[in-house]
Amino acid sequence: MNHCVEMAPLTQRQAMSGRWLLPLLAVALVAGCSGTGRKPAAPAAPTVNAAEAGADASAPARADKGDPDARFAAALKLLKDRQLKEAREAFFELAKDFPQHSGPYTDLAIIQYQSKQPSLAVANFEKAARLNPENAVAWNWLGTIARENRDYAKAEAAYTKALEIKPDYAAAHLNLAVLHDLYTRRPADALSHYREYQRLSGGDRLIVTAWIKELEAQVPSATPAAASAATGATP
Repeated sequence: MNHCVEMAPLTQRQAMSGRWLLPLLAVALVAGCSGTGRKPAAPAAPTVNAAEAGADASAPARADKGDPDARFAAALKLLKDRQLKEAREAFFELAKDFPQHSGPYTDLAIIQYQSKQPSLAVANFEKAARLNPENAVAWNWLGTIARENRDYAKAEAAYTKALEIKPDYAAAHLNLAVLHDLYTRRPADALSHYREYQRLSGGDRLIVTAWIKELEAQVPSATPAAASAATGATP
C-alpha cells in the first residue's frame, strides 16, 4: 500500500471583475503517500458517520486480513471506475485493518469530500498527514479545503508543505498559483507557480498560458523578455 490515487481537486480560477469563469478539468494521477513515517501511539479507526459505517463499524477485525496490496489495488480500481460507495467501503475496511498506513485514509477522505462530507474529509486528511507527514496529496487537499473556507493563510501553508515534500507536484503549484492570483493578490508569486505548473505539465494547458500572459501584463518585469534584457542575455 505504497500509493494513493488522487482525484485532484477541481480548481476554478475566476476573474474578480466577473468577466469570465474558466474551470480547469479535474486530473487523475497517482502520487506517492506511503504509510511510513511518524505514527500515533494508538492509531484510531477512520472517521465515518453512522450511515457510512453500517453494521461493520463495530465488527472485530478479521484474523486473516488478506494481502493489503491486492486489497488496495482493488479499492483503487473501484475509485477510478467511479464506484464510490464500494470504494469508500473498501478504503474504510483497509484503514480499519491496517491503521498504520496513510494511503487508505487519504483516499477515504477524497471520497468523503466528493460526497459533500467536508468535516469527515478534513479529519481523515489530517489523520493521513499525521501518519505520514510526507503525504503531499493530503496536504494539497487540506490546502484546497482551507481555501474554500477562506482561510488563506492555512491554505498557503498546506500547499507550501506539499511542495516542500514534492517540489515537482504540478497540482499543488497550480493551486498555489490560483490562491496568490485571486485571493492573496500576489501576482508575481502566482506567475511563478503558473509557469512551474506549465513546465511540469508539458505546457499544453492553453488556458493557463492565457493566465500567464494576463499576469505578465500586470507584472512587466516578470516577463521572460524583460528578465533577459535585465541580465543582458539573449532570449
